Formats: sequence, C-alpha cells, structure tokens
Amino acid sequence: MIVVNDEPVPATPIKATSGGPLRRLYNWLMLAAQGPHALWVVALVAFAESSFFPIPPDPLLVPMILARPQRAWRYAGVCTVSSVIGGIAGYAIGYFLYATFGHWVVETYGLQRAFASFQATFAVWGAWIICLKGLTPIPYKLVTIASGMAHFDFGTFLIASIVARGGRFFVTAALLRRYGEPIRAWIERSLLLTVVILIAAIGVGMLAIGFLG
Repeated sequence: MIVVNDEPVPATPIKATSGGPLRRLYNWLMLAAQGPHALWVVALVAFAESSFFPIPPDPLLVPMILARPQRAWRYAGVCTVSSVIGGIAGYAIGYFLYATFGHWVVETYGLQRAFASFQATFAVWGAWIICLKGLTPIPYKLVTIASGMAHFDFGTFLIASIVARGGRFFVTAALLRRYGEPIRAWIERSLLLTVVILIAAIGVGMLAIGFLG
C-alpha cells in the first residue's frame, strides 16, 4: 500500500537497490513519490531538472497519475509550473553565471557536444527549437542555460517553455488518464511525435481562425 496525497493506493512497492549515488538518489525519489508528500517531491524535481538536476520528473509523474488518474490535470499543472519556474532559473544561470555555474553544469553531465549542437541549431530556429527540445527527453537544462547564454528574448523563451513543458506533461496526463497502464510503454516511445502533432494542429487551427476572421 502506498500513499499519494494522504490517500492509500494499492501498488507494488519499489525497493531501494544497490548502485552508484545517482541510482540511489533515483530510488529514494521513487520511494518519496509514493509517500504523502509526493506532489511536493515531483514539483521540486520538475523545478530542479530544468536548471541543474539530472533526473527528469516523468518517472515520478507517470506512476502518480496511474495511481490517481482523477488528479492527472493537477499533477501535470504542478509539473508544468514548476518546470517553467526552474527554466527561468536555468535561463538566469546561462545569462549571468555561465562562466562559473553554467559551465560546470554542462561539463558535469557531459553535455558539451550536445550544448554546442543546440547552440548552432538555436541560432537558426530560435523559439521553435526551444519548443521541440522542451518536448523531448533530452536534458531541458541544456535548453534553458543555452537560451540565457544567448540572451534570447525572455518573453519568447517563457512562452516557448510553457508550450513545450505544458504540452509534454498534459499530453502524458491525458493519455494515462484515458488509457491507464496499457498506454505507458507507448508513451515512452512515441510521446514526442504525439505532442508535436497536437501543437501543430493547434497552430494550424489558430492560423485558420485568424485567416477566416
């Protein structure tokens, strides 16, 4: 029996296993996400992952939604807000502190090559690449720090972050709420394509409304 937001939920408990520090941290977070403070844990992870933390919130978010599908929108909303606020922190790191803390983050996680590649693509695509990269499983901290370092327009960065992170978490919530555990493996394989198609459809719809109006 586990507890999510003070409510017991039957589930197979996750046992801590041996391994390196990162594996032990991951196991601890998964156990914490089954406890009464699960929402705070996933919010903290979503915030930290956008600027410096190595573990994304998705492994915590998915079992929480499966345990309480009626709260899927709440969980997705908390993840979105926390991730965007964390993204602002990441942007500030890139803008003000790249030579010290930002450079350390990139090197610590071995993201030098990915960072350079993102910078080159970022120079061409701007906000679009922020949206697309924010939907993928790649470290979002790479996106936020690089955006700050490039002094990319903050308002545009904020909107792109909301679209990207909200799209990712709310589509995950919608699919899990509707289909439950059977859709879990498919989400892990195909979430990016699903969210891109959804955002493209919304964009086409808005253009059509503007044209017809």
